[in-house]
Amino acid sequence: MPFHPVAAIVNGMKRSRKSILALAAITVLGASAVPAAAAGQTRLSWGPCPDYDSTPSPTAGLECAKLTVPLDYAAPERRQIELTISRLPSKNPAKRRGVLLMNPGGPGGAGLAMPALLPKTGPAAALADRYDLIGFDPRGVGYSTPTTCGFTSADRNAMWPGYARGPEDVATYAGTAAAVARKCATARTKDLMPHITTANTARDLDAIRSALGARRISYYGNSYGSYLGAVYASLHPQRTDRVVLDSVTDPSGVGAEHRIQTAQGFDDRFPDFAAWAAARDSVYHFGSTPEGVGATYFRLAAQLDLAPVNGIDGKGFRFGTYEGLYQDERFPAIAETWLAAQGKPAPRAAPPALPDWLAENRAAAQLTLECNDSRWPRSLAGYQRRVETARLSHPAYGPAASNITPCAYWPEHEEGVRITGAGPRNVLLAQNLRDPATPLDGARRMSAALGHRAQLTLVDQGGHGVFRKANECANAAIAGYLAEGTWPTTFCARQHP
Repeated sequence: MPFHPVAAIVNGMKRSRKSILALAAITVLGASAVPAAAAGQTRLSWGPCPDYDSTPSPTAGLECAKLTVPLDYAAPERRQIELTISRLPSKNPAKRRGVLLMNPGGPGGAGLAMPALLPKTGPAAALADRYDLIGFDPRGVGYSTPTTCGFTSADRNAMWPGYARGPEDVATYAGTAAAVARKCATARTKDLMPHITTANTARDLDAIRSALGARRISYYGNSYGSYLGAVYASLHPQRTDRVVLDSVTDPSGVGAEHRIQTAQGFDDRFPDFAAWAAARDSVYHFGSTPEGVGATYFRLAAQLDLAPVNGIDGKGFRFGTYEGLYQDERFPAIAETWLAAQGKPAPRAAPPALPDWLAENRAAAQLTLECNDSRWPRSLAGYQRRVETARLSHPAYGPAASNITPCAYWPEHEEGVRITGAGPRNVLLAQNLRDPATPLDGARRMSAALGHRAQLTLVDQGGHGVFRKANECANAAIAGYLAEGTWPTTFCARQHP
């Protein structure tokens, strides 16, 4: 089996016009036009949790329940779907403040295990006293009513485009993108597709709130989960208690503009890896300075464009490097891939992080939501122009971030929810300065959109994700706000390992 660079690096990682108008009317009313009772049963029956076919079970120690909600909130009397919810009850009822709902991002990330994972270490442990911790698999995901596109592993690898070396690459990939979109449009769950949106997931959050018997909810969302939290806070500002948005998206969400912004994220973050590799030049020989490591990146990418080595081509090399920038812990895996790209022995492929059924479901749910959530450009020539512009402004990764995707061939989309500052001041944004997936500029725009409601705390770290990482100041800031309501510092200095 050929070596797959992404597997080596990532280890453990429409509506009709009529119904759109109806849904827009509900949105204008803050979704209050559809009472939570319309979701079906509102009393939850708690029992054992599913385990995602993993041993040990990531949901050990939690209890789970099912909740029915409308597939289409514009027609709540029609088909219902199921959400699976998990709970870790407060360990100290005398200190309990309320409920804390959580989302891990993705989109398409399964969230049932989050209550078991969040409070294990450091300042986060206090949250297990202050809240009933609530996780859930969002609509379309995992043990909630799931969506599928019938993807093979090859389809999943082709779901997002690679680095386009020129206009002909964009045109070639357009055929692949259209085929991937057709698979989703003709899959057995195609009737679910138009309803897998952030706005509907936010409405599901409110149905969960109601079923839990809570007047308000606190919320923690990471990456895409930050956008979901901002949408909920905009639809239901008075139903929010303490809200933390970690690794923050642009207020437009995870559509075409977000994908283009990842080229800037690569440029922001790559110097951290380059400095790490330069300090280990005696081991890896990529260059004794960060500039030398950067030159090695471009040299290897150009060589692999002409002839793959150990199954690694130029597109996979660039994408694998980008994915590895998510965490410092992945830097050695990037280095191993670079060595393999020079003909050194290829590292053994990492075992799959997810069971195959969940990996397919996650890919299908992610693609469906991203394509549904915003208007994607349709013009092939337009993508070709954007790629050439990106080649000049962000040569390391821009022609991948700007390449055509299956969303260009998606049948329909839903207008997004406008993020506003209407509501109480209760939103903390936490953002690394050098995040490859949700770059700093997007977080600043989200902060501006939320206005007086929000405080932005910047962390002088690289990588994706702030809470429960290496920076003790940032961990204390987030945990302190959720547990005690204390507004933290607006800046956390860099902490070296």
